[in-house]
Amino acid sequence: MTLSSVVATGPTSAGRPTRGRWHGDGADRRQHGGPIAHLVLAVVAIASLFPLYFSLVAASTSQTRIARTPPPLVPGGNLLRNLRAVWDYNGPGGHTLGLAMANSVIVASAVTVSTVLFATLAGFAFAKLRFTGRNALLVFVVATIAVPPQLSVLPLFQLMSGLHWTDRLQAVILPGLVTAFGVFFMRQYLSQALPTELLEAARTDGANSWRIVWHVVLPVARPAMAVLGMLTFVQAWNDFLWPLIALTPSGNPTLQVALASIGGGYDINESVIMAGAIVATAPLLIAFAVFGKQIVGGVMQGAVKG
Repeated sequence: MTLSSVVATGPTSAGRPTRGRWHGDGADRRQHGGPIAHLVLAVVAIASLFPLYFSLVAASTSQTRIARTPPPLVPGGNLLRNLRAVWDYNGPGGHTLGLAMANSVIVASAVTVSTVLFATLAGFAFAKLRFTGRNALLVFVVATIAVPPQLSVLPLFQLMSGLHWTDRLQAVILPGLVTAFGVFFMRQYLSQALPTELLEAARTDGANSWRIVWHVVLPVARPAMAVLGMLTFVQAWNDFLWPLIALTPSGNPTLQVALASIGGGYDINESVIMAGAIVATAPLLIAFAVFGKQIVGGVMQGAVKG
């Protein structure tokens, strides 16, 4: 049975169509779920969005109102004032939130580009190339995922201190140039999505290794690269422990480290802290709103082609 026949008639069981209705013509056929499926999706969506909504409520109210029991569930009128207080905040070293956000953009972008590039190349090597010790090296790379990142804090700090990179952005960028998860993720994807016959045909046509990577591997790996890029950017943007140690709030902090200094001191204003959380979350929401459709569409396209 071909893919087109399945799309045209729907999945069958013992020769009979299963439940579910297909609408549309050609490539636009979609299966519509019933009311129970829509109800479950609505409940999951509300539960997922409630923390973000409550953060908005807390950021738009006052300190006394947020401390009430039960807490407020309706937004107040102090959102702009709290956002202005966060944006005008000067850290212990005189840094502003705008500088911290620029640092986060630089760090997250550099880490994302390098991780996607190196993980794709390494994943292709583990998936399709034959070399001595490949399986043992892959097992070692995957095993490093189980190592808690807290164990590397002390040797990393000693290394960065010896290089005189403390309170510099490269101290945060260098350890994240590639991840074991990214290598394993790309290896698993390319081992299924990249046919060996396609590589052999490219070599028969006289293409060298770099031309094969550029014209064959990267186009096939694009959906997985998009997913890995989004996951890596979110992780790098939200990273807190190592930037706090390597950069310090009084040095050259990222956004998460700067927000931690806002919550310090004796007079803690939870409304202002939640306004800072809204500022830190907004770029991620904007990025997913802009690129989310392309990422999901690329994943689905790669799944159909595989």
